Amino acid sequence: MAKDIKTLDVLFHDTLKDVYFAESKIIDTLPKMRDAARSKPLKDAFIKHLTETKVHVERLEEVFKIIGKKPEKKTCDAIMGITKEGASIMDEYEGSPALDAGLLAAAQAVEHYEMSRYGTLRTWAQELGMKDAAKLLQMTLDEEQATDIALTAIATKVVNQNAEKAA
Repeated sequence: MAKDIKTLDVLFHDTLKDVYFAESKIIDTLPKMRDAARSKPLKDAFIKHLTETKVHVERLEEVFKIIGKKPEKKTCDAIMGITKEGASIMDEYEGSPALDAGLLAAAQAVEHYEMSRYGTLRTWAQELGMKDAAKLLQMTLDEEQATDIALTAIATKVVNQNAEKAA
C-alpha cells in the first residue's frame, strides 16, 4: 500500500500543532519556574514571558484560522524533554545558589527551541504564500529572540555571579 504523499503545507500544519502544544506546556511550566526562582530579575522575566506566551498562543490560533484549520495540539517530545530537564533542575538544586543559573539555562533551552520552530514556520509560511501567517510568526519570533537576549543579560549581570559567589 502506498504512503500518502506529504507536502510542505501538511508539514507546516503538523509543526504548528507541535508548537501550539509546546506553548501550552510553557504556560503551565513558567509559574513553577517563577516560584522556584530566587532572584527578582529572573522572577520578573518569567512573569513577563508568561504574559507574552499567552499572546503567542492567541497568534497561533490566528494562524490556524488563516489556514482554515481548528487549533489542535500534537504532543511535542522536544518540549516535554526540555521541561522535564527544568523540573529536574528545580528538584536537584532546590535551595542551592546555582538554582537560578540552572532555571535560566532551562528557560534559554526553551527559547532556543521556540526560535528554531518559529523561524522555520515563518519561512514555510512565506514559501506557501501565507503572508499574514508569516507576519504573525515573525512577531513571535522577534519576541522569543528578545526574551533570549534579556535572559542572557540576567545571567551575565546577576544570576551567574550569585551562583559563583556562593561557591
